[in-house]
Formats: sequence, C-alpha cells, structure tokens
Amino acid sequence: MSLNGGLPVFVGIVSDSHDNVPLIERAVRLLGDLGAEVILHAGDIVSPFAAKKLTESGIRVYAVYGNNDGEKEGLAKVLDVAPGPRRVELAGKTFVLAHSLAQVKDADKQGADVIIHGHTHKPVIETGPPLIINPGECGGWLYGRCTVAMLYTDDMNVEVLPL
Repeated sequence: MSLNGGLPVFVGIVSDSHDNVPLIERAVRLLGDLGAEVILHAGDIVSPFAAKKLTESGIRVYAVYGNNDGEKEGLAKVLDVAPGPRRVELAGKTFVLAHSLAQVKDADKQGADVIIHGHTHKPVIETGPPLIINPGECGGWLYGRCTVAMLYTDDMNVEVLPL
C-alpha cells in the first residue's frame, strides 16, 4: 500500500489510546488541524467504539494490534488493522509499524525508513537510521502525559506533541 506516490505527507502517529475517547478525539482533531493526511496507530486502541473515533475524521488510518486489543474482529470491522509488525509505504518511505519494539526483528528493519512502536507509553525519538518513533501514550492512563507525534516525510522532521 502506498500513499501519495512519493509526494511528501504529514503523518500523525498515535499509540496506547486505551479507549480514552475524549483524548482520541483531541488527538485526531489536533493532527487534522496540523494537516495529517494519514494516522499510524501503534496499538492498544482496545475496542471498536474507540476505533470509530479514529476513523470519523476521514483521515486514513493504518493500525496494528496491541497487547490489550482483545476485540480484534470488531476492530477490523472499523479500521485497517493488522498484526504487527506491518509495513506501510507512504510518500516513498517504508514504515514498519509494531506495538512493541521487541516485535521488530532485524529482517523487519531491512529497508525501513521509519519504525513506529508504542507499548512503553513513553515518547522516544531515535534518529537512526532507521528513524524510530514512540509517540508516547495518547490515553494518559499510565503516566498522565498524553502525547502524539507528527512526522513530515519531506524532511523527516518529527515532533512529539502534548494533547
């Protein structure tokens, strides 16, 4: 799957939203206002009613299952979600999306420009290569610091944003 055939895009990055609907809505609104053309969610959405909040904006969403996503069939009816790690081609860049960085093996890293993960609930940016991004926790249940990230594929500039 490829988006924009190599043209730069703004990519919103979310993880660990854990059914916190008000914060999911805030994240989608913020990312949309900043011009996100796609959202990558690194797992732990948890339930379909929360997943609907990701898709209602009309922004394309690619997601992976996290360790707390028990209702997998229901999630798959609402959004494009798959087991991780999964590869997504956006703007001529190869993204590897996984819930936990431990899921990403050396073979998965081959040819990857960006690796996105969650699970720890702590924001991390490692410049690599490849660029490694954990946007932190959208849901705010563990540390109370609710964050998402935004990446512009033209210059690969990434920023962690508070909600």
